Amino acid sequence: MIDSEKLAQNLSVLKGVSDRTGVHVLLAQKCFSCYGLYPMIGESLAGATASGLFEARLCHEEMPGKQNHVFSPAFKAEDIDEIVSICDHIVFNSVRQLSLYGKKAKDAGCQVGLRINPEKSTQEGHAIYDPCAPGSRLGVTISEFRKGIESFPEMLSLLDGLHFHTLCEQNSDALEVTLEVVDANFGEYLKDMKWINFGGGHHITREDYDIATLEKCILKMKSKYGLEVYVEPGEAVALNAGYLYTTVLEVQHHDSGDVVILDTSAACHMPDVIEMPYRPPLRDSGQPGEKAYTYRFGGPTCLAGDIIGEYSFDHELKEGDILVFEDMAIYSMVKNNTFNGMPLPSIYIQNGENVELWKSFSYKDFKIRI
Repeated sequence: MIDSEKLAQNLSVLKGVSDRTGVHVLLAQKCFSCYGLYPMIGESLAGATASGLFEARLCHEEMPGKQNHVFSPAFKAEDIDEIVSICDHIVFNSVRQLSLYGKKAKDAGCQVGLRINPEKSTQEGHAIYDPCAPGSRLGVTISEFRKGIESFPEMLSLLDGLHFHTLCEQNSDALEVTLEVVDANFGEYLKDMKWINFGGGHHITREDYDIATLEKCILKMKSKYGLEVYVEPGEAVALNAGYLYTTVLEVQHHDSGDVVILDTSAACHMPDVIEMPYRPPLRDSGQPGEKAYTYRFGGPTCLAGDIIGEYSFDHELKEGDILVFEDMAIYSMVKNNTFNGMPLPSIYIQNGENVELWKSFSYKDFKIRI
């Protein structure tokens, strides 16, 4: 269930930042690509970012007239002609990729960028999401950037901007730290650029987010270098704007504790629970042992580790009960799968008391993915 009113609240916050600073806010489709709501999103944001050809097509088709940015660690040669024909900004991940496709992109009228690695980690505990971790394949370090200029003399003339993406669910203090390093190492090159992209991971619509510091960072780069500034949040767009409704299939009583089997799978419907890992919020529940009845929730697949987490309730659960996981709009629809032949959840859009089925799935959708 996508709550369009909550989505509108998030978009209002993002538009406020844009109105006050002139920053271009883009939807990161890798997090939320429910294109039934793209017309609404396009009214507040400048456009969207893509991670490859298919997402770029989606923005081109469903958010026409808005900016269409694309980045990939490496582009396929057979995709590049279509990409540069439908995108207005293309960001390369290496000097090699820039040398292969930069001129083609430029000739097609695209703005050309290069992703940089500031080599400044600001994350704790989740190396899988840290593009600045040692050995990262994402972005060009300052040393590699300077070597690139020597080996590829046309490099700077092709570049319109620089892009970095180093954050994950973080506040603006992390951006401020990162930007100081970017400014110190790449400032001499930024003075000849048109734009800079701060990437994603900015939790702008979270209640405790420091918007003033974000705006200070944006205005600093605009005033110091005359740059256009882009940010591309995903979670901030649809944060807390989606709910996953699940049914209790069985309550099992084991010596080690009670287990609830749901018709929802962590592995299939919310893979970040296993990958991140994290414990998704569940309406009217508490921490294990906090309330009278504690249960371990698992999915119906054959994977022993298909476990969502432990929750407690004021009352006993029974077969047929409906439970509601919250903050499920982000990284759910874009990552779900049909392992074990699990059905995909239907998607509804809610506007106040009006609820409409936007899309449902069947056996045919499972079969066509094999």
